[in-house]
Amino acid sequence: MPSKSAYLNILNTALSTGGDYAEIYIEEKISQAVSIENGKVDASTVGKTYGAGIRILQGVNSVYGYTNEVTTKGLLKLAKSLSNSFNGKQVLMVESLKTKHIKNNHKILEPLSEVSSEDKINYIRPAEKVMHKYDKRIVRTKSGFMNSKSVITIVNSNGFIIHDEKERGRVILSCIASDGEKYESAFEGPGAMSGFEHFKNNVDIVKLANDAAKAAISMLSAKDCPSGKMTVVIGNGNGGVIFHEACGHSLEATSVSKNLSVFSQKLGTQIASPVVSAVDDGTITNAWGSNNIDDEGNKTERTVLIENGILKNYLVDIVGGRRMNMRPTGCGRRESYKYEPTSRMSNTYICNGKSTPEEIIKATKLGLYAKTLSGGSVNPATGEFNFGCSEAYIIRDGKICEPVRGASLIGTGGEVLMNIDMVGNDCERSNGMCGSVSGFIPVDIGQPTIRVQNILVGGNGGELK
Repeated sequence: MPSKSAYLNILNTALSTGGDYAEIYIEEKISQAVSIENGKVDASTVGKTYGAGIRILQGVNSVYGYTNEVTTKGLLKLAKSLSNSFNGKQVLMVESLKTKHIKNNHKILEPLSEVSSEDKINYIRPAEKVMHKYDKRIVRTKSGFMNSKSVITIVNSNGFIIHDEKERGRVILSCIASDGEKYESAFEGPGAMSGFEHFKNNVDIVKLANDAAKAAISMLSAKDCPSGKMTVVIGNGNGGVIFHEACGHSLEATSVSKNLSVFSQKLGTQIASPVVSAVDDGTITNAWGSNNIDDEGNKTERTVLIENGILKNYLVDIVGGRRMNMRPTGCGRRESYKYEPTSRMSNTYICNGKSTPEEIIKATKLGLYAKTLSGGSVNPATGEFNFGCSEAYIIRDGKICEPVRGASLIGTGGEVLMNIDMVGNDCERSNGMCGSVSGFIPVDIGQPTIRVQNILVGGNGGELK
């Protein structure tokens, strides 16, 4: 690790051709994983990465590069190479550096990096047994536990050295069911920025395994989903993927600042039904998508995006803030030192409403209940999306009835937000990985049960009757 005087030399070399901001990001990461497949221990792996990236800004223009040679010589070489992207005179000289102390908001009692592979395997083994024995039509099961610990150092031309550590773990449960003709799969993946104590005390791994097996078997008997515009009730937790993908990405400065978002220049206007409020909160204690600081060295925040249907804020990183003349909101994130940071979500969810889930179902005469959503695609510029449903049922006369398969939800984020007419009081968050220009990062998605009118549902089952 370079000395403080070496950091000053590296930063000033980066700034020597006219840059007005420079930043060094150093990351050391240890990753561990164990897995059991079809009742047998499948893998136990450990990996380590160590590297650094340097970013130089000149106005809203940026240049970024990375290296595995985390020495004074290696970082000076990278800084000199990147500085050649600009051809002006030095406008900023960093004279001194001081350490900025960061409060750790995520208490860890049993560090996952210190828990043996054997203990992790013994923890997931009961879940594997539950799925394996649930039904003879379960043809494949896989259970896993993965965790990582990252030690971060950020040195920037604002004159700060910032250190942070983050440790995350996640359970992976998946099963596949088959009746000889069709195959259906189900997945559960609870995670946290916490120690082993969280999983032992707060995650009912046996129940999750049972839920996964039940969902896979249930969908085997499902008929093809009807198609057409209909009322859709979207379940809590995982259902929040529709807001995350169809709306959340369109609220990131990555697209908003370039006028490439359907929500660009709409602060203070109504973009959703008055029953909708939504938040991105990177400060939630021990949450999967939380951090003490973002990857630009700014403290994470709770950002109200939508309040009673009115657009209140965007997710703003340093470069996006320069373009939009807005302050950063602590959301600059990246997968690793190999990526330049940009505005990203953390724990993003629709807030609780006033209805119970039972009231929402009872108030729906005919429609679709999308309990869990799967993959899909979205265009942030237009908000157009297409999402699959991994578990769905028909609602008839206020009751959840027969399961259906092959359902997809098609529309635009703006349309969905305006057509939400009921919001439940059962908000939950679900854990996942989000991919974008700065790589894959851990995020929470979430919502209460919601009802949306007039969503186009795709399926091969004909008209809903």
